[in-house]
Amino acid sequence: MKVMRAIALLPIIGALCVAQETPTFQVERAAGGFRFTEGPTWSKDGSLIFSDIPNNRIHRFVPGKGVEVFRENSGGANGNAFDEHGRLITCEGENRRITRTNAKGQVEVLADKFEGKRFNAPNDVVVRKDGNIYFTDPAFGKSVDTRELDFYGVYHITPKGELQVIARSDKRPNGITLSPNGRILYVANSDERVIRAYDLDRQGAASNERVLITGIEGVPDGIRTDDKGNLYVACAKLTVYTPEGKLVRSIEMAETPANLAFGDADYQTLYVTARTTLYRVRLNVKGSPQQEQ
Repeated sequence: MKVMRAIALLPIIGALCVAQETPTFQVERAAGGFRFTEGPTWSKDGSLIFSDIPNNRIHRFVPGKGVEVFRENSGGANGNAFDEHGRLITCEGENRRITRTNAKGQVEVLADKFEGKRFNAPNDVVVRKDGNIYFTDPAFGKSVDTRELDFYGVYHITPKGELQVIARSDKRPNGITLSPNGRILYVANSDERVIRAYDLDRQGAASNERVLITGIEGVPDGIRTDDKGNLYVACAKLTVYTPEGKLVRSIEMAETPANLAFGDADYQTLYVTARTTLYRVRLNVKGSPQQEQ
């Protein structure tokens, strides 16, 4: 694997706005020199996987060591997530498919069509601990001109490999995540600038669609939850909402954030992909156990 030298950590002070206290967090620049970073996800081997979409690569960042290329010719990889067996689930936007990569690097296609038509451009993905996979399929840029489906979708792949559509829309879904108990699915919609919520049953089926958060500043992209159920949204800045959808804080970033993931051994570091750079910020709360495979 090609190894890239890590960039020295450069502190950037992020303003944190909270109702009763106003602490500051140190936002660190962990690695840079990319074109557009996306899809961060923490691996149980102690590394962070993330995509550089225009360069058609998936990278691995190891704290204290730096960045190496995990996969070349990634099919325009965007969102990533690990399943309960440590296999990497990837949204390949250019290839218009969802794939699974095992420990040997073998890539398996999980889904590339719905009702006989190719996906638009799978964007982001989350995996519940019981193996249920959820992903969004919008279309941005040139992928708009090659659409076969007449809607933008939110999908569910069951542990048995069955593909189900959760939502069809003329507005584009983007980031996707789960509540700590895995019973609520959250989906960001970039066109409407809202976060929707869905209830999930034991089999992973979704119901009770509702709008949880409105009036988001900027375009909402990646989203994550901590172990208290708070939602972290990458938009014009990094914003944090309560489980009820109330804005409680925001962190200014040097570049517009695209996506985020909790990581490190204690799961209290938030890694943020923001345009050309990978950032990280230490928090006083752990990430949701649903994203800790």
